[in-house]
Amino acid sequence: MPIRINCADRNIRTILKQLLLAGLDAADPALAVRRAVRIRHNSLRIGARQYDLTQFSRIVCIGAGKASGAMATALERQLGSRLEGGLVVVNDGRAGNTKRIQLIEARHPVPDRRSERAARMMIRLLESLTDRDLVLMVLSGGASSLLAAPAAGLTLREKQLTTRLLLRSGATIREINAVRKHLSGIKGGRLAGATTATVMTLILSDVPGDDPATVGSGPMAPDPSTFADAKRVLDTFGIRNRIPLAVRRHVDRGVRGRIPDTSKPGEVRFSRVHHHVIGNNRAVIERMAKQARALGLRTLILSTNLSGEARDVGKLFGILAGEIRDSGNPVRPPACLLAGGELTVTVKGKGIGGRAQEFALAAAPSIEGLSRVFVAGVGTDGIDGPTEAAGAVVDGETVSRAREMGMSPEAALRENDSYGFFHRVGGHVVTGPTGTNVNDVYMILAL
Repeated sequence: MPIRINCADRNIRTILKQLLLAGLDAADPALAVRRAVRIRHNSLRIGARQYDLTQFSRIVCIGAGKASGAMATALERQLGSRLEGGLVVVNDGRAGNTKRIQLIEARHPVPDRRSERAARMMIRLLESLTDRDLVLMVLSGGASSLLAAPAAGLTLREKQLTTRLLLRSGATIREINAVRKHLSGIKGGRLAGATTATVMTLILSDVPGDDPATVGSGPMAPDPSTFADAKRVLDTFGIRNRIPLAVRRHVDRGVRGRIPDTSKPGEVRFSRVHHHVIGNNRAVIERMAKQARALGLRTLILSTNLSGEARDVGKLFGILAGEIRDSGNPVRPPACLLAGGELTVTVKGKGIGGRAQEFALAAAPSIEGLSRVFVAGVGTDGIDGPTEAAGAVVDGETVSRAREMGMSPEAALRENDSYGFFHRVGGHVVTGPTGTNVNDVYMILAL
């Protein structure tokens, strides 16, 4: 995979590329499927669960997400003629080469008409199955928008407007999905109600904690959140009075018990539904740590559940980078400090950027003037916000270069214009779409 890093330091370009390639290899969806799925004669083993394939009349594959195309392709190759067919929804430009499984492209991160049509098609497919059939679902980050069926009384446009407001609000993915599940006819475990077949969901997780109820808004998973939780999110982030009136009324009716809530733990339908996580952010960070050690770097994994505002965490990482350089705490140079997770950006300005780029931009002032110190943030899907960059890297000269060009890091942060800043000053990390999605990676390198 070609990776372009706009950084003057050749050594750091080499190190970053090696670390990122190692991490992305650990998140490769096809490899993850091949590791998790084993077929011997008529026995299918997925994780610790085993299925006798002679007991099923039909085997179909459904799914959605940024990595679902590659997952479906690998699963089809594993099952061969045993697989009757299926339907998987992928983001634009990611359709793979399947022969039995139909791949449909749709929009991300805001759903479109194709997302809605695909959801309706998937429901019809599931309704045609019986308790003698087996459904293998491939699910990864991005599924919430790629598979969209508005709840009764709501339109796709109303969901689109609400989604845009949520994505700009600073809410976490768990909070965003708590709302999306309550505006949907399939999320929050409702899709499981469309079939009596046995279901196994293979999950490439993009959420901290790998919660099946949060990945893709949990179409096959019981949902512990409620309409009251959805209302609380809308209130907390100040968008309840900005969302379409129909959405606000829908949530209010749900809170009053006039609309059935999402499917809850303990419901009978989930006795035939199982989930298996085949890849996650921890695997990426651990593989990157192994590569860093092989490069002779003292390495420390800080967390794989990093959360918070990108600018706040970025500033903290900048301060920590200075501490590593000044005192050798918590690890002495040459050092690599790694973290994974998903930060948030509360959009108040008119610029363009993403959480990984805003993280790096916020770190830059704290390492100004420091030599051989670098802070980077990169999205594993290769798409940071509505940009073609995967993330960015800053060093001790980033701020001085910016000021020489008449640019202010502080002003760029106020406008949420991290992309515009790095486009002019340099520092972008570009991978192109990687075909996977397991959160972001954040790192400090002190050489």
